Amino acid sequence: MDNNFCLDLALMPKELKLILLIMNTESDENIRLKKNELFTDIDWEYFLHLVMHHRVYPLIYTKLKTIEGEVIPSYVIKTLSYEYKRNTIKMLQFSGEMVQISELFTEKKIRLLFLKGPVIAADIYGDISLRTSKDLDILIPSTDIERAEEILYNLGYEREEEPDYNDWKWRNHHVTYNHPQKNIQLEIHWRIHPRPKKVPSFNELWERKRVSMLTRCPVYFLGKEDLFLYLVAHGSKHGWFRLRWLADIDLLVRKSFSLEESNLLLKKYKQIHLGGQAKLFVGQALILASQLLNTPINKEMQAFTEKRRSKRVAQMAIFYIKEMAQIHIPISEEELAKYHKNFLLTIKSNLRKSFLINGYRFFSKSNLEKFLFIIRLFYPRTADIMALKLPKPFHFLYFPLRPFFWAWRKTRKT
Repeated sequence: MDNNFCLDLALMPKELKLILLIMNTESDENIRLKKNELFTDIDWEYFLHLVMHHRVYPLIYTKLKTIEGEVIPSYVIKTLSYEYKRNTIKMLQFSGEMVQISELFTEKKIRLLFLKGPVIAADIYGDISLRTSKDLDILIPSTDIERAEEILYNLGYEREEEPDYNDWKWRNHHVTYNHPQKNIQLEIHWRIHPRPKKVPSFNELWERKRVSMLTRCPVYFLGKEDLFLYLVAHGSKHGWFRLRWLADIDLLVRKSFSLEESNLLLKKYKQIHLGGQAKLFVGQALILASQLLNTPINKEMQAFTEKRRSKRVAQMAIFYIKEMAQIHIPISEEELAKYHKNFLLTIKSNLRKSFLINGYRFFSKSNLEKFLFIIRLFYPRTADIMALKLPKPFHFLYFPLRPFFWAWRKTRKT
């Protein structure tokens, strides 16, 4: 990578920098030697908030529990320990469900690939307890959707209903199901990415599949390069606002890609149809991983990181990573009073943040995606309907009201 290029981390809080240092797989000894210096003047409540938001508490806990002394408050370790154990139980539950789903689908001759979940945690981290997962994501051929849905209904799953005027309905690439008793969410995908992205066919991905022996029966998941590019595209789409996604990239590069495999990846990204944005996304991911987590980048991978656009979207992602963590921070009465007092200033700030966030999303899209993005800005969304429920004959009013709903939401205190 260009040695003269460095991400601007001036606005990144100390607590987030500490999390990144702890996540660095090569920093264990350095942390122990400099623990008194590193853990001074840390807002531990905010530290815990960031760790939970970025879904990296299993990694952070396994690192911090080995540090002796009183530099870390006991309640921090206890909180992380509790969340770590709870996640381990959840991942074991997911593993059991994964076996049942795989066996039933195979019995009905439905081919399936697991995109995320315990099988990915085992492959990347070597331990299912070290990665979190919100749901199970499964990819199947589009022709098998109805049969797959019947199996899930028989297991007690319920499909999430899509409200009217959902602007994603016409370009869905997955459908979500929930099991109310097991408290498990499952997504059935028939494309790895939404339209208009060009994606490899299911048959192509199936030919490159790998078999995991994590469970008692074979479970199939994406091939090495397919998984890497899938996780890169997913992280880039969301601005890497959860560091867990970047940790995946870090470990994949460290453990999975030798010099020879990197050469194959350089050629293969053209075959795995992410379009012209593939180099942009891979370059961004490698820049972020190398500069935030000290991921080693070899000469072949530097071809991705030297592009100007990759550097630009990498820097834009830093704002995303920082700002998205602020959304769910509880606000005190004092802060609320201050917010009302500076209402106009807050409106300006929120609009600026919205502009920067949407600017990132827009800049990282292909020309076709940019065109469709602009079209969708004027198409009603679920939030608009929830804000003002109109009788069906008046649904056409959602279109001219759309800009007002957007401006109203952006000026509110999240």
